[in-house]
Amino acid sequence: MNLITQLDGEAYQLDLENPISLAIPLKFNGEQPNHFGAPIASGKPLAGGGFVGDTKQGGSCNVEQISMTPHCNGTHTESIHHLVNDSISIGSIHSNSLTHALLISVTPKQANSTIDSYIPELENNDWVIDLAELQLHISNQDLAQAEALVIRTLPNHSHKISVIYSDEAQPPFFTQEAMQWLAQSSIKHLLVDFPSLDKMYDDGHLTNHHLYWNLEADSHELNDHARIERTVSEMIYVPDNAIDGFYALNLQVPAFELDAAPSRPLLYPLIKI
Repeated sequence: MNLITQLDGEAYQLDLENPISLAIPLKFNGEQPNHFGAPIASGKPLAGGGFVGDTKQGGSCNVEQISMTPHCNGTHTESIHHLVNDSISIGSIHSNSLTHALLISVTPKQANSTIDSYIPELENNDWVIDLAELQLHISNQDLAQAEALVIRTLPNHSHKISVIYSDEAQPPFFTQEAMQWLAQSSIKHLLVDFPSLDKMYDDGHLTNHHLYWNLEADSHELNDHARIERTVSEMIYVPDNAIDGFYALNLQVPAFELDAAPSRPLLYPLIKI
């Protein structure tokens, strides 16, 4: 199958044979990333009534019963229902099967090195992605063409696939000015390799989430201008062999009636024709 797309007036063929998965493989009961001290994603054979779902224990087939918290146990995608009372589930978000995605690599900086702000106020030991850093890597033209933005933070340590975020290992987050700039763009899907757009402990404001979905600060109510079509994917991992630039994104999300679900974003390289 050959798929062709147009980007900035040029034709590109999608390399369907070499997709790049951005999902962290989730090892139930094993080493895995974790946020907010949630229980680890775990699994066990279904058992009862003389049946055991484990062929190693003599069962006729394997049937696993799992327990997990999508927001905290690995790569996941969330809808505006993460913030609002209305049940706009991640499974109800309809998007194109393939979208133009821009991958960039950015270097977080200590809060005392930026002129940007955040609510609550930044502390010196915070690590942030500010507006200046984003604008170093994204031109206005590229931002106008991107339907999705994939952000890889540097250095790209492999420990991202198993890190336990804590007071001692707090992840970076966006400044308010950086998120306002992205929120004013045409981006529908934002994908990041850290566990939240916002600071780990932010007094419950979730400032950047509210800005991204165009909600009133601290509100749990929809408004006429809310961007209900947008998604956020967090805790992805971008392998080093993926170079910065444009791709086609296939954001694979199950039809869960929840505010978030485990997901498997795939990037397809574009080959200029």
